[in-house]
Amino acid sequence: MNHALAAPASAGLDANAIASACGAAAIDIEVVAETGSTNADLLTRAAGLRRPVLRVAVHQTAGRGRAGRSWLSAPGAALTFSLAWHFAGPLRELAGLPLAVGVALADALGALGVPVQLKWPNDVLRDGAKLAGVLIETQAAPGGGVWAVIGIGLNLLMPDEIEERIGRKVAAAPWLAQMDRNALMAQLLGVLAANLGQFAQGGFAPFCARWNRLHAYQGLPVVIIDRAITLHEGVAAGVDDGARLLLDTAGGRIAIVAGDVSLRVREH
Repeated sequence: MNHALAAPASAGLDANAIASACGAAAIDIEVVAETGSTNADLLTRAAGLRRPVLRVAVHQTAGRGRAGRSWLSAPGAALTFSLAWHFAGPLRELAGLPLAVGVALADALGALGVPVQLKWPNDVLRDGAKLAGVLIETQAAPGGGVWAVIGIGLNLLMPDEIEERIGRKVAAAPWLAQMDRNALMAQLLGVLAANLGQFAQGGFAPFCARWNRLHAYQGLPVVIIDRAITLHEGVAAGVDDGARLLLDTAGGRIAIVAGDVSLRVREH
C-alpha cells in the first residue's frame, strides 16, 4: 500500500489525497510547501531508502535542469516533484531512462487532453515550446543496483515575470491548472510507475517506436551544440534502441549519445 508522509502544503496538494487517488503500490508520498530541490532532497537520502519515494513541492527555490541550469517557477504555477526509483541493474542500463520518462509523461498528458511532443533527450514540448523537463540523477544503492531520482517540472501557468526571466517562449497548460492537483499528481504517478516497471524489465527498446512517434524534430535540420560550439549538423532521424539520436549528416548517419550537448533546429 502507499504510505503518505504529511507536511505543511498549499495549492491543494496533500500526501494522503494523492495516495488515496493513486493505484501505484509501495510508494511513499511526501508533500512540502517549499524546498530548494526535490531531487537534492532525495539524493541526500538515497543510501537509506528502502522503497520508492515521491516528493512533491509546491515551490522549489533552487530547482535544476540539465547541465546545472536553473528551473524557474512561481509558487503554485508548476507541478514540481521527484520520484526515487530503484533499478536492480548497473548504471549503464539506464541510458534511455530520460526518454522513457518523456514517453510516460506524453501518454499521461495526452490522456488528460494535452497533446505534446518530445525533444531529445529530455524535454516535453507543447506547440513547439517547453512544457516540462526531466532531470535524472543517480546514486549507487548500498545493496546493489542504482537509485534513480527522476525530477520533473511541469508548467501549469506561466506568469509573465517568470517567462521574462527565462528569456524564451515557454508553454503552459492552464487546462491542467484547473484540475484538482492531487488527482493530477496521482494520475501522473500511476503512469510513471507503470512505465518505470516496464523499463526495468525491458530497457528502452520497448519505448523506442513510441518515442519516435512523438519526436518533435523528426525530419528537420538540426544542430548539436556543446557550450555554444556546433559539434554536428544534419537531419534528425529519430532515436535507436540505445536512446541515441540518429542524425543524417553530409558524411552519413551518425548516432549521438546524450550528455551535456543541446539540440537546436538549424536556422536558415
